[in-house]
Amino acid sequence: MIQCGGMDESLASKPTRDPIKNEADNGESNERGTLAMARTGVVDSATSQFFINLKNNDFLNHGTRDFGYAVFGKVSDGMDVVDAIAAVPTGNRGGHSDVPVEAVTILEVTIDD
Repeated sequence: MIQCGGMDESLASKPTRDPIKNEADNGESNERGTLAMARTGVVDSATSQFFINLKNNDFLNHGTRDFGYAVFGKVSDGMDVVDAIAAVPTGNRGGHSDVPVEAVTILEVTIDD
């Protein structure tokens, strides 16, 4: 998976709003190309971080191991871009491991109705 949304390009945490209610029981599955809310071990702790599933991750679905991770969207066009991001070299930077050696910035997202 590619996790994003919670840090800036220097890996400093972004300010967030209050956590939201986890809606992992919405019937959606963590399949390749879906977007889901990241959270801590606390079920209702998601703020700004989300991830893009690079493969089917059934173990993240509601009721599989715990409440699950709420899927809220799907990449409808541009999985080649997602796969290119996944291929970026990673390493240790800013106190984090397995992060892009050089910052990756998503410049534009189009939301389909």
